[in-house]
Amino acid sequence: MNDRSDDGPSVPSVTVRHEPVQARAAQRVEALLDAAAAVVVENGIEHLTTALVAERAGASIGTVYRYFPDRVAVLVALAERNHERMRHAVGRVLAMPHETWQEAAEALFDTMIEIFRELPSFRSLRAGEGLDLGPQHREPVAPQFAAVVEAHVRERWGIELDDAGRIDLEKAIGGLDALVTYAFLHDADGDARYLELGRECALRHLTAAFGEA
Repeated sequence: MNDRSDDGPSVPSVTVRHEPVQARAAQRVEALLDAAAAVVVENGIEHLTTALVAERAGASIGTVYRYFPDRVAVLVALAERNHERMRHAVGRVLAMPHETWQEAAEALFDTMIEIFRELPSFRSLRAGEGLDLGPQHREPVAPQFAAVVEAHVRERWGIELDDAGRIDLEKAIGGLDALVTYAFLHDADGDARYLELGRECALRHLTAAFGEA
């Protein structure tokens, strides 16, 4: 049976300057994803439906289906948007002129916590690693961000990682993600105890990977 009661795909690529029609479509998709995020925050991922998205966005159900074939497609698109926002935030932090890798790491910690606070849907959905997509699956994000950070510290500070260092770097990022996620499970501001634990554990593994700052 085709379940058309929920969400869909990724946001299309848009050339705003030359494609006004596509630009309007992109804006409509963004509005639908904003509505989906609100529904997820209020009702939980499991209760998200295309009908609720349409109602929250003030759009027809046909408008939702124009961009998203079902509820899963909406969740995937929302997760991808979350991932892009985190990726851009990490890029902005790494572009800053930090003196040491530890200073850069502290800025990354703060940015991650800020995203959890500013994007309520991120707390429950994040980049979609927990979505059940059947034979398909969402790739874990820790290795992706670990690769970005490794490239940055190599270029900025000349630090070369061996296999053990890469494992420590991935543990730092994955462990921080898990503890920050737990910190926001029942606290919209983040439970300070687990935020601090996440920071301490991440710094310990980063120090093992990069050496003393």
